[in-house]
Amino acid sequence: MQLIDIGANLTHDSFDHDRDAVLQRARDAGVVQMVVTGASREHSPQALELARAHPGELFATAGVHPHHAAEYTAECDAEMRELHAHPEVVAVGECGLDYFRDFSPRPAQRRAFELQLQVAADTRKPLFLHQRDAHADFLAIMREFEGKLGPAVVHCFTGTREELFDYLDRDWHVGITGWLCDERRGQHLRGLVPNIPANRLMIETDAPYLLPRTLSPKPKDRRNEPAFLPHIVEELARDRGEDAAVAAANATATTRAFFGLPEAPLKASGGGY
Repeated sequence: MQLIDIGANLTHDSFDHDRDAVLQRARDAGVVQMVVTGASREHSPQALELARAHPGELFATAGVHPHHAAEYTAECDAEMRELHAHPEVVAVGECGLDYFRDFSPRPAQRRAFELQLQVAADTRKPLFLHQRDAHADFLAIMREFEGKLGPAVVHCFTGTREELFDYLDRDWHVGITGWLCDERRGQHLRGLVPNIPANRLMIETDAPYLLPRTLSPKPKDRRNEPAFLPHIVEELARDRGEDAAVAAANATATTRAFFGLPEAPLKASGGGY
């Protein structure tokens, strides 16, 4: 089976010493393609650079996470638009709202989100969205762009049943991570994932973050990486009452359709189920 990780922060400095080995371990695990998350003014160009170095295997998003919203100036907007001129950049984001940490002032978060939604409206590229503890404002801002946007995925979904159905009612996609495997914070997700239609469900590691707590053995450095995506799929499939191969195939087909990805190049093929 072929797997696609829709959210891997491969520009993170924790990968600087062994990035090629990380990519090879992913291939060996059956992860044939990855979308490298661009989440800041600094890292979005780096995500594109990685994608261009691995054509057909790596792709990129370009955007500014709400944690960095204060950096979204007019110059930053121009830089993002320039990045989106490249075909390797397949989505706008990571963008959205995060009221849990409030690393940027909320007015700055809302303005940066609105400006990036305008980029998505202008380019018609898919949206790679982030929302935490800001559901009402998130929906209100998205509503302002109703009818102007292409497809959207709420990445790393960790929210409530109400939030999930609000997203599904709007035909948005949902990204599931190893948060599902966290018995402290993610237990509620196990009862929610069966409600996500197969053509709306995608999978991701959010590496190097969110190492699945049910993974055994765990890496000594506790760093998550795309090679662990099959473990997430197995947990997800069990909660959905599906065979893992079925869950993997459905997620891969949904991801290819959402981002407009080609078939994986032969050099990227690896193991899997």
